[in-house]
Amino acid sequence: MKPLHHLTFLLLLPLAFSAQAESPLPTLEKISRTATISLGHRESSVPFSYYDGKHQVVGYSHDLMLAVVQHIRKELKLPALTVKLVPVTSPNRIPLIQNGSVDLECGSTTHNRERARHAAFSVSIFQTSSRLLTRHDSGIQELADLKGRRVAVTAGTTSERSLLLHSESTGTRFEIVTVKDHGDGFNRVQAGQAEAFLMDEAMLYGLRVRADKPEDWRVVGRPMAAEVYACMLRKDDPHFKALVDRSLTELMQSGEALKIYRRWFQSPIPPKGLNLNWPAPEALLELYRSPNDRPLG
Repeated sequence: MKPLHHLTFLLLLPLAFSAQAESPLPTLEKISRTATISLGHRESSVPFSYYDGKHQVVGYSHDLMLAVVQHIRKELKLPALTVKLVPVTSPNRIPLIQNGSVDLECGSTTHNRERARHAAFSVSIFQTSSRLLTRHDSGIQELADLKGRRVAVTAGTTSERSLLLHSESTGTRFEIVTVKDHGDGFNRVQAGQAEAFLMDEAMLYGLRVRADKPEDWRVVGRPMAAEVYACMLRKDDPHFKALVDRSLTELMQSGEALKIYRRWFQSPIPPKGLNLNWPAPEALLELYRSPNDRPLG
């Protein structure tokens, strides 16, 4: 029996080494070796992360992420750091983080306890809540006004989950139109394929300002549960998370994050040069004063 045990051990050795070889490198080590970082971005999350008129990625969250990249480059003492931009959607952003296709994603991703089971999150970069975008003459004031009517919601978002929970807890039935991204959601409402679009308030104002006639649209409804946005990264990579958190904390407490906020929420933004005219809410200013990575919900 001894030779058999010895043979079994030898057969298992290659499998053990193979599994070890396939384990992902720590993110900072991978970035240092390749001098490349892969950043996840959204395509239509105005004004957080989206394409401008020249198909360049821009936005509040994107600016914060690029500032973090400069901190990473300096920390690793790299003369140059290549940035690879990877578009992500609500359904695929977590898998792309998990499989290493994306090192860091800063867009409009809500940090909650359920998502924290699958990915890690930085200190929070924004706070918001879900409301409705609808035509000014639709007669819709609250979710209850949509009973039996069509409401669009982006697949894989906390707004979708909130809508389903609301429907279950109140018995209110909606015809839910699931869309691939936020731009598509607003397009459905504009085309008459839904009466309202449920999404985070800040993004609704971003979509409204891009409409041909912003005055035809309004954001309505009592805010649903508060949520925080954060940058997302792979779990079990504490050194990378610590560096991202330090970088964001420095940006917030130095006043640089507030300057970036004002650039995207209180100044003309591309592609049309329109202004959201939205002063920083007190909840966000408190996040800047005391950054933390606590999820809400």
